[in-house]
Amino acid sequence: MHVFVTGASGWIGSHTVDDLLAAGHAVTGLARSDASAAALEAKGVTVLRGDLDDLDAIRRGAADSEGVLHLANKHDWANAAATNASERAAVETIAEALVGTDRPFVVASGVAGMASGRPANETDANPFVGPDSMRGGSENRALDFVDQGVRTIAARFSPTTHGTGDHGFIALIAAAARKNGVSGYVGDGTNGWAAVHVTDAARLVRLGLEQAPAGARLHAVAETSIPTRAIAEAIGEGLGLPVTSIDPADAVDHFGFIGNFFGMEMSATSDATRELLGWEPTGPGLLEDIAAGAYFDVRVA
Repeated sequence: MHVFVTGASGWIGSHTVDDLLAAGHAVTGLARSDASAAALEAKGVTVLRGDLDDLDAIRRGAADSEGVLHLANKHDWANAAATNASERAAVETIAEALVGTDRPFVVASGVAGMASGRPANETDANPFVGPDSMRGGSENRALDFVDQGVRTIAARFSPTTHGTGDHGFIALIAAAARKNGVSGYVGDGTNGWAAVHVTDAARLVRLGLEQAPAGARLHAVAETSIPTRAIAEAIGEGLGLPVTSIDPADAVDHFGFIGNFFGMEMSATSDATRELLGWEPTGPGLLEDIAAGAYFDVRVA
């Protein structure tokens, strides 16, 4: 299959491209910089220059493909409105290019906010609807096109897709520990985070592209719920720092913007995904990765 990938040089995207190529697929990747283009070309990927605001390039990439993986997002936490608008526009552009083709369109989403008081599962509808909602309501907007002949598949990722080289949420939490001299958790630290190793997530995305039916919701979740206090303790152990509770009112001051999320319950299951695709995670767990030092040489801005 010829697959068009946005976010092809990103954390999840780069591993997914590797998995696609290993499985024999041809890949065209969207690249906004010379460095990203060079990295993709070195792998044998066809490069399409552009970014999430270049809707003409995105439209061409989707129209010329046999399937699309939309894994890019601006993640501009200081300008959420612009990030959400860009995400929604990109999703609509891709979906419109695929109308009537029955080609697969895998759109990235997350498990946050899907359920209250229990782990989220694949039957939970995404509550974020409309352009002003989280990610511009992109999951639901993409699923709108199922009735128009697009094989839309929602890939919901754990709050941490971890591994050596990850610059995401866990790296930010470790950076806050270095800065403050303590490894913190929010409140009593009993809220749980789902987790998945990046190689397992990449394989799931590829399997979803190949096998999942239209309208499927897939959960890239290997571990259902890791208490955030356990995450803080693992970071503290690795950095030789004391571990302490941070008052929820002080979380953003201590952690930065990630403090808005570290106190949230973001647990999820993946039983239905595993049964549907025969997917079984094989990578190390999050606490294993932390203990092995995956986040102690990472520097984030």
